[in-house]
This record gives sequence, C-alpha cells and structure tokens, in this order.
Amino acid sequence: MAKITLVDTSCLLSFFLLLLADLSCCKEILVGGKHTAWKIPSSPSDSLNKWAESLRFHVGDSLVWKYDGEKDSVLQVTTDAYINCNTTNPEASYSNGDTKVKLERSGPFFFISGSKSNCVQGEKLHIVVMSSRGGFFTGGSAPSPALLEAQAVPPATGSASSLTSRVGVLGFVGLAIVLV
Repeated sequence: MAKITLVDTSCLLSFFLLLLADLSCCKEILVGGKHTAWKIPSSPSDSLNKWAESLRFHVGDSLVWKYDGEKDSVLQVTTDAYINCNTTNPEASYSNGDTKVKLERSGPFFFISGSKSNCVQGEKLHIVVMSSRGGFFTGGSAPSPALLEAQAVPPATGSASSLTSRVGVLGFVGLAIVLV
C-alpha cells in the first residue's frame, strides 16, 4: 500500500485551497440566470430582485445583461433614481445589448431600464455586494427593502451560487479524504 507523506499532503492541501479560492472569486453572473431576463416581469414573483435575493455578490464579480440594444438599455443609478425610475443623469448608461458591469466595491448597486415606462413596470434590479471582510458592505446604510420593491426572475437550476456551494462542499470532502 502506498504511503502518503507530509509533502504529498501539503501539496494536495495547497491544490484544494487554490481551487476553492479560485471558485469563490470574480464570477460573471448572467442577470436573471437567463438571456431573456432583462424585461418587464410578468408578475412580482418574476422580479429580478427575487432572483438576486438567492445569490451572494462579491467585489470583483461582474453582472452580465443580454438584451436587444435597439429596444432597451441598462442604467446604473442612485437609490433615489431607482425608487422613482428617474432615467435622467444616470451614474452609467449601457445600450449595446451585451453589457458587463464589474462590481468594484461593496455596498448597494441599483440598475433600471433606460425606458422609464419599463422601469415603472418593474424592469429594475437592486443588489448588495458583500465586503471582502465577510460583512455586507462598507459605507452608509442601505435603503429599506420596503422602498426597493421591484420585480425580477427566479434563479435558474444550476445557477452560479448552487454550483459554487456544490463544488465547495466537494472540495472540503475531497480534502477530508486526503487528510484521512
């Protein structure tokens, strides 16, 4: 029977730790979990905010939107503009139909449709990016969730969060087997 040495165990431990670190950092997350999610939701239970509640967003992750750039756009806005669907003077505006926004800080982010009528009908998204220290965000207080009611899409099977948790559990199981 083969003998596992301390060097072998250290190498395997390092491999698993690097694997886990890589899986937890900097994901590209398709908004709504599908290419057709950036639209007016069919019902409040179909809202993008409902979808976002099931995920954890981290500094370095990127949100990806797929939409018809000739008919719609994505605006990154302030809390007030989000609540009031104010499409004038956004923090950032995207209209190419294939938008990627890197989340470079912790805290709340607000996105609305460039069409005010679409926003009023629920085409908007509010997420909170967790800080690297494990808390939710640094800075000012987040607005009340009651003020931010909007509409979105439920998570798709095999979404980024479920994949990460499955791989994370498998990694720890694998590590336990190696150490035994």
